[in-house]
Amino acid sequence: MAKTTKSTRRSGDTYTVGRERFAKISAVEGIKTSRRVEQDFREFDKKGLSPSERRRVLASKYGRKH
Repeated sequence: MAKTTKSTRRSGDTYTVGRERFAKISAVEGIKTSRRVEQDFREFDKKGLSPSERRRVLASKYGRKH
């Protein structure tokens, strides 16, 4: 099994990348997080939202509308 670190978690055939690692990958790729999304992340931390609650909020706010 692959070695994991604090900011990367493996679950079956998927990986969860932490915010710090994602920022490093994004910098290399030239991707910048918008101020609005950064504000959302700070608010999530302040409220102590769980990962599933964070996903729900992001999906409802930024996901496709059917």
